[in-house]
Amino acid sequence: MGASTVKVRLPVLLGRPNADALFRIGLRFSTPSGGDAEDPVTAHALFDLAARLGSLEAKVYRREPSDEMDPDDVAEANRVVREWFDRA
Repeated sequence: MGASTVKVRLPVLLGRPNADALFRIGLRFSTPSGGDAEDPVTAHALFDLAARLGSLEAKVYRREPSDEMDPDDVAEANRVVREWFDRA
């Protein structure tokens, strides 16, 4: 498998968002609705952020996109989440 070309599109987050807000944003990227294109990599990253901040729903939802993603894309989403926590 080659390097991922998918870029995670985390929205601009002001301050420290709560887990429920991140979960709701992740839902927007997990399905093609609400004006956003479906983006399972970004959805996975947002669900992972929300889960790490305590959202039980996000723990369940983050598994769905990752089941259908290339392992390199999962790794990219996880890298972005680690970087976000390093900056926070």
